[in-house]
Amino acid sequence: MATPQQRLKELGLTLPAAPKALASYVPTRTVPIGGGRSLVFVAGQVPIVDGEFKHVGRVPDEVDLEGAREAARICALNVLAQVEAAAGLDKVEQVASLTGFVRSAAGFGEQPQVINAASDLLAEVLGEAGKHSRAAVGVAELPRGVSVEITAVFVVTKD
Repeated sequence: MATPQQRLKELGLTLPAAPKALASYVPTRTVPIGGGRSLVFVAGQVPIVDGEFKHVGRVPDEVDLEGAREAARICALNVLAQVEAAAGLDKVEQVASLTGFVRSAAGFGEQPQVINAASDLLAEVLGEAGKHSRAAVGVAELPRGVSVEITAVFVVTKD
């Protein structure tokens, strides 16, 4: 069975360094739940690459559907980077939940299609462990004007 790092390589993806918090919060919080397992809560991740915000604007008026899907994939990579920094991707037992926020123009209702890109990436990288419950929510604004923000909860093992 391929490791998450091997799957990333097969997909032609590089895990970025975990982005720093943009305000007064921590990027992850690990909470022990017993039995050698913990929950890793990942704070909202935005489409930032090498310090630059990508896909800024409302969907679909300023960012088209494909651009928003790419933003969701970048967010998912940043989520994975945070989990790698907090616990290690090889320790992921399950992605428990994912919430995706899409900065949406009035009348836009394709938030699930946007967030599918993040969900699909997690499943590609983590296999069955990457499948999760989810919400995809349209919002009026997001930090720094980005089009997508994603937060997630992971179950990880200690060893």
